[in-house]
Amino acid sequence: MTGMYWEEWKVGAVYETTGRTITETDVVNYAGLSGDYAPLHIDEEFAKKTQFGGRIAHGPLIYCIAAGLLFQLHLYDDTAIGFLGFENLKFTRPVKIGDTIRARITVTETRETSRPDRGVIKRQLEVLNQRGEIVQEGLQAF
Repeated sequence: MTGMYWEEWKVGAVYETTGRTITETDVVNYAGLSGDYAPLHIDEEFAKKTQFGGRIAHGPLIYCIAAGLLFQLHLYDDTAIGFLGFENLKFTRPVKIGDTIRARITVTETRETSRPDRGVIKRQLEVLNQRGEIVQEGLQAF
């Protein structure tokens, strides 16, 4: 399957993924992979005493899972040259173990580069929880 080329992306188009539940295993594996063993993520007794009332998932973990969900839409299979980065990324709400997230992107800009066979796509990313609340958001460029 081939994804969309830059000129096929339309400003205003919205794409949304299916959901995925965040598990204990996700959080533990991410802590081990990243080395981020902050008690807020791995110590339930500590986390119970915080404003969150329990452990929360790492913000970067949630972004990684959202990126994987977006990849599963096959929008840029074999067409994307690279991820150029974020103009911003905000973690707006905590995600707890057992929450289910999904990702939504809205195309905000497309433009040709100095090479006519290449372009840049900007899109607003929103990661939502099971209640439809935005837990992360940012503007991405591809």
